[in-house]
Amino acid sequence: MASLQFHGGIDANIGYDGWDKDVRRVSQLFGLQLKMQLLSGLMPTQQIPRHMPQWLQLGMSLLARFHCLLVIFIGLHLGLLFSKSTLDAMPTGDLENITDALTMTLIYFFTAYACIYWCVRSKRLLSYLHFINQQYRHHSLAGVSFVNCHATYRWANNFSAIWMGACLAGVIFWGITPLVLGHHALPLKCWYPFDALAGRIYPLVYAIQLYGQIIVGTSYGYGGLMFVTLSLLLLAQFDVLYCSLKNLDAHARLLSGESLMKLSALQSELLLDDASCELGQYALLKEHATDLHRLTCKRLRPFPSLQSAAHSGLVECVRLHRFILECAAELEQLFSPYCLCKSLQITIQLCLLVFVGVSGSREVVRVINQLQYLGLTLFELLMFTYCGEQLRRHSVRVGDAYFRGSWWIHAPQMRNDVLIFLANSRRAVEITAGKFYVMDVNRLRSVITQAFSFLTLLQKLDAKKATES
Repeated sequence: MASLQFHGGIDANIGYDGWDKDVRRVSQLFGLQLKMQLLSGLMPTQQIPRHMPQWLQLGMSLLARFHCLLVIFIGLHLGLLFSKSTLDAMPTGDLENITDALTMTLIYFFTAYACIYWCVRSKRLLSYLHFINQQYRHHSLAGVSFVNCHATYRWANNFSAIWMGACLAGVIFWGITPLVLGHHALPLKCWYPFDALAGRIYPLVYAIQLYGQIIVGTSYGYGGLMFVTLSLLLLAQFDVLYCSLKNLDAHARLLSGESLMKLSALQSELLLDDASCELGQYALLKEHATDLHRLTCKRLRPFPSLQSAAHSGLVECVRLHRFILECAAELEQLFSPYCLCKSLQITIQLCLLVFVGVSGSREVVRVINQLQYLGLTLFELLMFTYCGEQLRRHSVRVGDAYFRGSWWIHAPQMRNDVLIFLANSRRAVEITAGKFYVMDVNRLRSVITQAFSFLTLLQKLDAKKATES
C-alpha cells in the first residue's frame, strides 16, 4: 500500500471529498471473478477459511480438484470424438461436414487447453490478484484535485457478468435446441462407438453434451473477462498516477502549510485552465475537485519544507509507477501463452464459421447458432486487441501528466530524479502473444485478413469440387 504521505500525511482512509465521489478502498477487487473461476472448475487450489473443520476443508479441496478433472475430461473427450468425426468426413469430400466437424474439434480442444492452462496457473494467478489487492491505490496523491478508481471496479464487475452471461447464453441456446424443438436428437453431431440415441443412454449423453457446451462458455468467457478486468484496473492505476503527477506541486504546497486561499486559486487553475484540462488526459476516470477545507483542517504539524514535500511526493509516484509496471509484466507472463493459442484459434475459427455460414444450409436455428458463435468470436478478438492497444498507448504519457503541473518550480532540486523517471517511463507496456507479436489493433487487422484469406481458399476448393461434380 501507499505510505501515509500519499494520503496527505493524515489518514490512509481519509476521503478527499464526499463518499459519493471519493469512495472508500475496496479490500477485494476480484470477488466476482474468483467465484466465476471456482464455479467454472478452473480453481483446483481454492482459498478455504481456516476456521472450518479439517474434514470439511479436505472435502472441499478434493471436490474442487475433482470438478477441475471432470471439466478437463469432458472437453478432451468431446474434442477426440469430433476428431474422429472429422476423419470420417474427409473421404466424402463434403466440405460443409468437414468444416462443421473441424470447427467443433477446434472449439473443444481449445476448451480443454484453456481449462488445463488456468488450473495449472491458478496458484500464480491467485498470488497476482492478492498482490494487486494489497498494493493498488484507490485514489490519487493528495492535492487540489483527485481521481478515484472505484468506478473501474464497478465497470469490471458489470462487464464480467454481462460477458459471461453472453457466452453462456450462446452455447446453451445451441445445447437446448433439440429439446425446445422436440426432436429426438443430440445438440452435437459427433461420432460415438455406440448408438447414442438409444433409449436409456440418450439422456446421459445429452446431459454430458449440454454440460460440455456450458464448459465451452465458461472457459471462453473466463479468459476474456479476466484479461479485460486486469487491463481496466491497470488503466485506472495509470490515471491515478497521471493525476498524482499533475498535482505534485499542489501536494507539496498542501503538506508544507500553504493557505486555503492560495490552494483554492491553484485548484481553479488546474481544473479550469485549458493547458492542464485537455480532453483525453485520463483513459477511464473522472477528475474531481478536492475538499480543501477538510484536508487543511487535518494537516499534521510541523509542516515539512516545500522541496522536501515535493521530493517525497515524486518518490510516491515512482513507487506507484513501479507497481504498475510489475503488474503489467506479470499480466504479460500470465496471458502471453494463452493469447498465442487464442489468436491462432480465433483465426481458424473465424474462417470456418464464415465458410459454413456462407456455403452451408440455411436452416433458421443453424444460422442463429452460427451468428452467435461468429459474434462472440469477433468480440473476443476485439476485447484482447483493444485492451492491449489502450495499455500500449496510455502507458507512455507520464511526461504529459508531469508537465501539466507547475513542474518548473521544483525542477532545480529534483532535476536528476525527474529525468531518470521520465526516461524509464518511455517504454510502452505491451501484451504479446507468445512473444511473437503484440496484441493491438494491428493484430486485429491481421487476424481478420488471415481468416478471410483462408476463407477464399476454402471457397475456391468448394467451387472446384462443384465444377468437377
